[in-house]
Amino acid sequence: MTGVNPYTEIGYTDELLADRSVHRRFTDGREEWRQKAGATVVQWRDNQGHHGTDELLGDGIIKRQYGTEHTIYGREQGYGRTLWSNGLLTVNRTTFGGRMGVVLTAIGAGALLGALVAPPLLLTSEEELMLRQQQQQAQQSSSSDSGGGSSGGGDSGGGGDGDDSGGSSDDDWDDDGTGIDDDFG
Repeated sequence: MTGVNPYTEIGYTDELLADRSVHRRFTDGREEWRQKAGATVVQWRDNQGHHGTDELLGDGIIKRQYGTEHTIYGREQGYGRTLWSNGLLTVNRTTFGGRMGVVLTAIGAGALLGALVAPPLLLTSEEELMLRQQQQQAQQSSSSDSGGGSSGGGDSGGGGDGDDSGGSSDDDWDDDGTGIDDDFG
């Protein structure tokens, strides 16, 4: 008997551009251009006329706000995977290099990585505030653990690290200090 996946998996790759933005290409043909807008926010626009922001709220929860005020939530699953409340599982294929990538691709990442944890369908403004405070504490803790010289961690798939109005290095798009490294979903 074959199990039924309650989600649709879509892979993507990221390319860091000269202007410090990221060009994200999805396997379903969509493309996004992503620019950091602070420590935990990324602004994006796509090739289908949509635009909005991705915000890392904390505890691996991402809020995707569309320009139309429509909102969905995602939850970071580790290894570049984000499960979204609209039923999509996005998988960062950029990070699937080397032996680990070959192993995960060959046997199916789900078998090795375990069950997915669903994101919230809806959060109140109070719940979002609580998660933002957790994220801020995690970034402060990470900053002090690493010697206090960083600008606040990194961004986990769409956020940023510190007040990154221009960007300072390729590392800006990598690690948010909480072990999540796929730049906000």
